[in-house]
Amino acid sequence: MPTLLELQRAVRGDLLGQNEEAAPYVVPAGLTTAARLSVYRNTMFGALTKALRLSYPAVDLLVGQEFFDRAARIFSENEPPRGACLDEYGGGFAEFIAHFRPAASLPYLPGVARLEWAVSGALHAPDVAALDLSCLSALGPADRGRVAFVPHPSVSLVHADCPVDAIWRAVLAGDDAAMAAIDLGSGPVWLLVQRCATRVDVLRISEREWRFAALLCAARPLQAALDEVPDLDASAALAGHLAAGRFTGFSLDQAP
Repeated sequence: MPTLLELQRAVRGDLLGQNEEAAPYVVPAGLTTAARLSVYRNTMFGALTKALRLSYPAVDLLVGQEFFDRAARIFSENEPPRGACLDEYGGGFAEFIAHFRPAASLPYLPGVARLEWAVSGALHAPDVAALDLSCLSALGPADRGRVAFVPHPSVSLVHADCPVDAIWRAVLAGDDAAMAAIDLGSGPVWLLVQRCATRVDVLRISEREWRFAALLCAARPLQAALDEVPDLDASAALAGHLAAGRFTGFSLDQAP
């Protein structure tokens, strides 16, 4: 008899079409082995498709249910979940869409998907207290440039070549006029996503502000971030991040 782990791996592989190792352990009980496994397979892919639809509602509306279901099935077959929490499933869907030939006529779709994954991540991020600013004020002048911030778990940054935030809002609002007014050639957008007390904010910021924020969120020391983004009102940008609670802590960089 197999161990429980061996049995689970056999069933998983069979459901994903990777092998047929589970068949000897299935009790038909009125159904063929293939039919019984098919019930579980359909249930599994249905649950994964639902999880993706919840994380990517605008993508679903843009392509329609049939298209989304097919894309989700192919994605799930190739990238099954690695954990039990389905809120965390689907991080690679935007990249999958970017290389999914049937979606090639919608060049903005991967960008919308990346934004939706950031929004989903913000919604499900844990609650963490914002940085106590008195800890920063206690630092001496020589240490301030060495500060490396810890970003809030709900904060992320998204860059797209077209106004995916406008598309996302128009689609979810069902606003056809707003959708028709969007100029896909208007240029790139630089977005900051953050969960606030009652909503998730998607904010457009300048390219310099975005790059500065990206460096800070990557735990680059403050002085290094300032050096890499010249011609930026860094004091105002940093003050805005701190006031909005976008950092939860900091360390002091040890590099000389």
